[in-house]
Amino acid sequence: MKISREWATPLTIGVFGLMAVTGGLMFFHLDTRLNKLAHEWLGWAMIAFAIFHVLANWTAFKRYFACSNLARGLVGAFVVVLGFSFVNPTGAQKQGSPPTLALRAVMNAPLATVAPVSGKPVEQLLADLAKAGIVLPHAQATLDSVVNGDRGREGKAMRAIFGRS
Repeated sequence: MKISREWATPLTIGVFGLMAVTGGLMFFHLDTRLNKLAHEWLGWAMIAFAIFHVLANWTAFKRYFACSNLARGLVGAFVVVLGFSFVNPTGAQKQGSPPTLALRAVMNAPLATVAPVSGKPVEQLLADLAKAGIVLPHAQATLDSVVNGDRGREGKAMRAIFGRS
């Protein structure tokens, strides 16, 4: 199939519109799960369509950068902004997001300490965890000592502890 402006440009415009709307909804916390899913996964389509668009317009694309200091400056500015987006000036997220911090705290606390937070007696937690295939030797053991960072087992443990029985 030949890369053509006839389809590359409309696809780029369409997926940009979708990304703009879903991104705006996400920014204002008005999105649904499907909005977020579409934004994340169709972002890959946007990358592909943008590449097709550039290829279909390659001659004009090269001319922008050969003849225009403004174009080079703008692209350079966005490259710099992208670079700075990876810098964490405050260190606030150094340890991870709040949910990650909470998960880490639960995983590293003795089960007897976690039980009151779950609203279940420690004996019930030990039984629920055993049913989920996670056996702790005693109530002072930590979940991390038996799941060893296995994300799947961490999820099972969280469901066993905080899910309804």
